[in-house]
Amino acid sequence: MTISVSFDQFDVADLMRRGIMLTHTPDVLTESTADTVFALILASARRVVELAEWGEEGNWKASIGEACFGVDVQGKTLGIVGLGRIGGAVARRAALGFRMNVLYTNRSANEQAEKEYGAKRVELDELLAQSDFVCLQVPLTPETRGIIGANELKKMKKSAILINASRGPTVDQTALIEALKDGTIRGAGLDVFEKEPLPADSPLLAMKNVVALPHISSATHETRHAMARNAAENLIGALDRHAHAEHRQPRRARALKRRDRAGRNPPAHALTCAMRGER
Repeated sequence: MTISVSFDQFDVADLMRRGIMLTHTPDVLTESTADTVFALILASARRVVELAEWGEEGNWKASIGEACFGVDVQGKTLGIVGLGRIGGAVARRAALGFRMNVLYTNRSANEQAEKEYGAKRVELDELLAQSDFVCLQVPLTPETRGIIGANELKKMKKSAILINASRGPTVDQTALIEALKDGTIRGAGLDVFEKEPLPADSPLLAMKNVVALPHISSATHETRHAMARNAAENLIGALDRHAHAEHRQPRRARALKRRDRAGRNPPAHALTCAMRGER
């Protein structure tokens, strides 16, 4: 059982072989994560963290000049890599709240987003080339690990901002640091990293064109409570399912038990299959 939505930290194939149930908590953190994504978009575009620190250091002594300007969010193009539940919630905020053009790439078309938010499905290269903000909303799989690397960053606009609140390893962090240093892209808003907690000496923390958050996407009182409740309900459901399976064990399971009492132990996987009511 995990309280999070992601489960890439588990060896799912091994759990399946062992007949071990794995539960997680999708849906309940969709909206709070989408809020965090948009906080990163706004903070990165308007240089919120950088300029707040600038003011705290006593530098605000006259009207703000061009050196402190940010960029607009409204009316810009947002490219979403992975338009699932969270990606769809981000698209809704972008299209309806900020009149943004939404591009997306996904394994399958999202007809709801296309109809309600005017989202357009494109190939990744086109998304990278046209988007002012590139937002990653994919799970971590062998296919998505490092989906944004040096080559992909070079295909983005020099004025573009990369947003990642999905999984850290979806981005080649070394390549990203280089791209931020040499101006390949404008900036980045990050809530996830290759290694967490992010080491204090990470170059990302010293860059003014980076907003780096400590993985707070679901960190609200309401969402964490809902996640804990969901996890508890999952546990109860799993126990109920196991108890029900025990109650209606097939004759094969009873035969296995009789063999076990007789000293002829069946293989462990056979017991597991029997207990799960499999034939």
